[in-house]
Amino acid sequence: MAEAKTKPTGQDAAALIACAQPDRRRAEGQALDTLFRNATGFRPEVWTGGIIGYGRYNYTYKSGRSGEFLATGFALRKREISVYIMPGYADFAGILQRLGPHRTGASCLYITRLERVQTDVLGELVRAGLADLATHWDITPT
Repeated sequence: MAEAKTKPTGQDAAALIACAQPDRRRAEGQALDTLFRNATGFRPEVWTGGIIGYGRYNYTYKSGRSGEFLATGFALRKREISVYIMPGYADFAGILQRLGPHRTGASCLYITRLERVQTDVLGELVRAGLADLATHWDITPT
């Protein structure tokens, strides 16, 4: 079986955030770190691809494929912020309607500027995503 591409790196999350460019992303990263710590109660850990994750879960699919992945988190990209909060099991349309400008992918939320979204709603979405994930897999704090 192939080894997972996304895994913990041991890198310091604060150092990764401190290197974010442009400067606005660095401030957004610090704000997101605070938001995720408060919403999850977990410490951050850096995963490959520059993802800052909070909590972990182990999974085993019916196919037999198994692995470990971050429970929730974010990545600071130049164009936008990728937020990993929707495991794809539940519909969060009601919360997303109140969030502000964003777009979604399979299990990601994309935000161009943190200042344009309602951060209290983002925190609610992080908690809802974790609660939903916990109905399927055990989450381990980091």
